[in-house]
Amino acid sequence: MALLSYERKYRVRGGTLIGGDLFDFWIGPFFVGFFGVTTLFFSAIGTGLILYAASLGDTWNPWLIDIQPPDISYGLALAPMREGGLWQIITICATGAFVSWALREVEICRKLGIGYHVPIAFGVAILAFATLNIFRPLLLGAWGEGFPYGIMSHLDWVSNVGYAFVNFHYNPAHMIAVSFFFVTTFALALHGALVLSATNPGKGKTVKTPDHEDTFFRDILGYSIGPLGIHRLGLFLALSAGFWSAVCMIISGPWVRSWVDWWSWWRELPIWS
Repeated sequence: MALLSYERKYRVRGGTLIGGDLFDFWIGPFFVGFFGVTTLFFSAIGTGLILYAASLGDTWNPWLIDIQPPDISYGLALAPMREGGLWQIITICATGAFVSWALREVEICRKLGIGYHVPIAFGVAILAFATLNIFRPLLLGAWGEGFPYGIMSHLDWVSNVGYAFVNFHYNPAHMIAVSFFFVTTFALALHGALVLSATNPGKGKTVKTPDHEDTFFRDILGYSIGPLGIHRLGLFLALSAGFWSAVCMIISGPWVRSWVDWWSWWRELPIWS
């Protein structure tokens, strides 16, 4: 169905969470709502502060821009603007923009009369961000435990965190998260390849139907999850990857300092004696 004809199906009053009819409006084909306004507000301020923080640095190279969190010595207190305060305000703006966008998605779902799968899925991504820059620093007692805003500096932070726990690959939640990431990629690659092969059968050949797709996987794997099932599976795998990523970080530091030593319980099981 073309986008313009589909608009009529959700350009209906109601479904808003806050503001009622006051914010129940569109700009072109895009629904705004109260949370669309707050998204624009937080995004504009956050982006402006990122540009301001970049202007205080040594380079405008997007790969090298670095906005560091406050020093560990500040704990959970507010830091001066040039010593991590900018990072704190940018984090507030980012969280506000992300949560606002998710709530705007909820309002759209209410207008369409569909489930909340999209905002819930986005909520898992928000959880991952909030775990790294809000929940984990709170548990460790310092905003300096969060990651910096910048491409290379963020990658350095990831590497340093890995070495800080001796060998992060020994983190069992990390193992689960990475496994889900790989399985997600594999499952959806199989799905995408199947759809492309069915809809591009070659010159002079008929486009295949879902029945052909099901038959193909029954022949290859012995079972076909079906066209609806693969999307449900893909959603489950992707959300699991994000969830266990958050878990692997939230338990690193507050409860475990060395993931290699953590596995001592396995060597000390009575079955080995």
